Amino acid sequence: MRDVCTTAERVAAGDGKILITGESGVGKDLIAQYIHAQSPRAKGPFVAVNCAAFPETLLETELFGHAKGSFTGAYRDKPGRLRMAHQGTIFLDEVGEMSLRMQAQLLRFLESGEIQTVGREAGPTRVDVRIVTATNRDLAERVASGHFREDLLYRIKVIHLHVPPLRNRREDVRPLVLRAVARAGRSVRLNDAALEALERYRWPGNVRELQNVVEQVSWMSKGEEVSLADLPEEIRLPPNALLPKRERRRQLANELYDALVGGHYGFWDHIRALFLSRDMTRHDLRQLLRRGLTTTRGNYRALLPLFGVPESDYKRFMNFLAAHDCVVDFREFRTATAEQDAILPPLGHPPRPAKVASRSRSAEPAA
Repeated sequence: MRDVCTTAERVAAGDGKILITGESGVGKDLIAQYIHAQSPRAKGPFVAVNCAAFPETLLETELFGHAKGSFTGAYRDKPGRLRMAHQGTIFLDEVGEMSLRMQAQLLRFLESGEIQTVGREAGPTRVDVRIVTATNRDLAERVASGHFREDLLYRIKVIHLHVPPLRNRREDVRPLVLRAVARAGRSVRLNDAALEALERYRWPGNVRELQNVVEQVSWMSKGEEVSLADLPEEIRLPPNALLPKRERRRQLANELYDALVGGHYGFWDHIRALFLSRDMTRHDLRQLLRRGLTTTRGNYRALLPLFGVPESDYKRFMNFLAAHDCVVDFREFRTATAEQDAILPPLGHPPRPAKVASRSRSAEPAA
């Protein structure tokens, strides 16, 4: 994390557009604020916009503003966030959730530096603002699937900062705990056993989850010392902790396969989300594909209805697997099937018994 902060401090001196990536809850917004505070624009405004929090039409007026009477409910002029961030920094969080139409409008602004207020007939207005964006999505995969503009990705990714998940930086857990305790407002101390358990935990919700847990135990503990027994059960005793690693992976693939086939999960809504949030590995996804290809005898297209994927998404499905190096060779499943078919007798008619040649009377032994 120190390397990320060092790089952020170095790039803060310029005006290059910055893309911050990382899982939900790792603190991408804090990195954006740090960049602004270390930049020559620190005295200017820092304006944050969560692009996923607004539908397309509202996001347009939120960024570019609107004139009075431009639509029903527009009772007054409203300046957009881009204008409000003039001579400062605007932070566009969850930029990967933008619609293609909004992406085109953002691209136009990045190229010209001009904004066109919704409903205003006057010409565009030029603003001076630094753009910092963030996403927990894999934008390269979004480009491959046709959901994100490649030219926009090049524009916003002049400088790329990746914030690693908390499970990959265990050394940050204790300093973050101290900071979270100070914010909680109650003076407590976590003993060594509790701190070690926090360091072992995988933190799927990252820093945000850690802050919530520390705040919870700070107020729920009976004394000023927080012990291991005060921590939530999932942290004290992680699920499947006693299972071997290989068995846990096999169990995960089996459970996900059953959820897909049973219609409880969908590939795009659940499996993809688990994979991109790193709650399942490439090996897990390949194991899931192997289960499916065993059923479909190596037919990838037949996987679509099995995994709840529309037929029209076949190319997107294969591009996603290829982009993340998760394609499994289908031939081994067809070869195994062919070998099984060769061993079994053909269906339909039972095999004819072999004919036995009748011996001639002359060959019979004499009585």
